[in-house]
Amino acid sequence: MNLNDTQARGLTIQQAVVYDSDTGRAEKVAEVLRELSLEPLLIDHGALMRAVIQTPNNPPALLVGDVDESDWVELGATLRGQLSDIPVVAYGSAAVAEQLIAVVGPRVRRLQFPFKPSVLGTALRIPAQATQAEVGDVAMPTGTSAAIRDVTRLIRQVAAHDSSVLILGESGTGKELAARAVHEASPRRQRPFVAINCGAIPAELLESELFGHEKGSFTGAIAARKGRFEIAEGGTLFLDEIGDMSLPMQVKLLRVLQERVFERVGNHAPIRCNVRIIAATHRNLEDSIAKGNFREDLFYRLNVFPIEMPALRTRIDDLSMLVRDFSERNAHEGRSRVELTGRALKVLSHYPWPGNVRELGNLIERMSILCPNRKVDVADLPLKYRPAELLAELDLSDDLALPAETLEAELDAEDADDEDQEVMAMLSSEPSETAVVQLPPDGIDLRDHLFTIERDLIQQALSRAGGTVAHAARLLKLRRTTLVEKLRKFHMLNEAAASEL
Repeated sequence: MNLNDTQARGLTIQQAVVYDSDTGRAEKVAEVLRELSLEPLLIDHGALMRAVIQTPNNPPALLVGDVDESDWVELGATLRGQLSDIPVVAYGSAAVAEQLIAVVGPRVRRLQFPFKPSVLGTALRIPAQATQAEVGDVAMPTGTSAAIRDVTRLIRQVAAHDSSVLILGESGTGKELAARAVHEASPRRQRPFVAINCGAIPAELLESELFGHEKGSFTGAIAARKGRFEIAEGGTLFLDEIGDMSLPMQVKLLRVLQERVFERVGNHAPIRCNVRIIAATHRNLEDSIAKGNFREDLFYRLNVFPIEMPALRTRIDDLSMLVRDFSERNAHEGRSRVELTGRALKVLSHYPWPGNVRELGNLIERMSILCPNRKVDVADLPLKYRPAELLAELDLSDDLALPAETLEAELDAEDADDEDQEVMAMLSSEPSETAVVQLPPDGIDLRDHLFTIERDLIQQALSRAGGTVAHAARLLKLRRTTLVEKLRKFHMLNEAAASEL
């Protein structure tokens, strides 16, 4: 009898036996079980049998870590006999898992420790409401910008419904990540999430990939095969790059979406399906409709709930968070963590990112290989990310030879200076003819006077530098970007200065 038979008899799982020679790991597994509202029982052989006898109508699940070889005979007999109804999860070594599968059979689910409550709940087939708390922990697109907050809000709003979702956006913006978030936050999260790239599969093979085929239905069909619709039954089917699908396939897909019935290639027997459809494309489908490349009726069938993924250049405030996340991913995969200097982040924030988040992830992976265990500075970045004109605009051209630590110290010192300190430095180094030596008897409006002096000194510096902003900044002992901001404040960006910017 399998777990479904157990649940059909009205039995519920309220306890879970943790059977592991590693007591420390067993305690951690127990913590995960408590999050699933299951009572963990950390026991040995004798207690294992007693737990089943004492709870005949509520059999426990069994989680097996590593067990001594001498225990396998007794454990195997128990699992084949008295414990034949309970679900079994193997999370220890591969050898133990293989032995357990050989003894118990296919009802054993293998997991890699550590695991999240939602993953364990799926393996134990705990009802969806038991893991409802995990919905708040769904991995959403990274960032705090207004655009990403809107995307996250839309994902959470549509997740609970079975409406079709169309995710739009440039290549590399994270459309599949958003699709997975919709699935993981939905009631279907314990069923499969199946993705297929409609543009990467030849048109003549896409029908078989989606709907499956029978043996001998075409050349090379040496065996019957399920399609993605069957594999995703009860879950979510993600149709990536739907805009690249051929018109004949669009007709067949539309029929399936309307009738929820399909046929395998080479077989006319109808198969009903229960899947949620999430589609994505980087193309403007309305333009494709106008050109005759996409069916209007299919577009409206898919475009029930659109989500627009923003380009990275439009949410550049999320850059540092994305760098951190990619760095953590690299560390998890065995590469070194990446830490960028403030100047490197500043340069990257001016890059247009045509490849979006995907391009950033590739860059961080490259930097983790090229610059292990040290900060990545501007000079370490590939040339395409630090063009000479950008470095000149940011006034970084002369600083690249300095060590990263020195550059960071200078940047911190500059950020610490406030505007009044800069004005006093100018007054002491190059006093203006209008400077006040003594305070007048009636006092003075210091703010207005300093404003006038600062503007006058900047004007003198520009005149002496022939309108060249960079030279004027050196005369005033300012950074070029600081002077540009002051020119904007004083409305002094004349045509000569603007052309220099």
